Amino acid sequence: MINNRLKLILLAGFSLLQLVAFGQSPVEMADNFRGEGKIYVVVMVILTLLAGIFWTLFRFDRKLKELEKEIESKK
Repeated sequence: MINNRLKLILLAGFSLLQLVAFGQSPVEMADNFRGEGKIYVVVMVILTLLAGIFWTLFRFDRKLKELEKEIESKK
């Protein structure tokens, strides 16, 4: 019962989202960024942030594995 309601809500939400997306006019700011070459700066900042996040997660995962091995060896 809950599963069917969730599916119906998601279907209605995505349908409305699609209508809103098609009703939008082109974004002038993006055209200006592309024309002036600033879009590459925006993309590089986003990629740098994502790389930092992934690097931090990878480091945490590695340290967590080391701690798990240490705990296992003490048992």
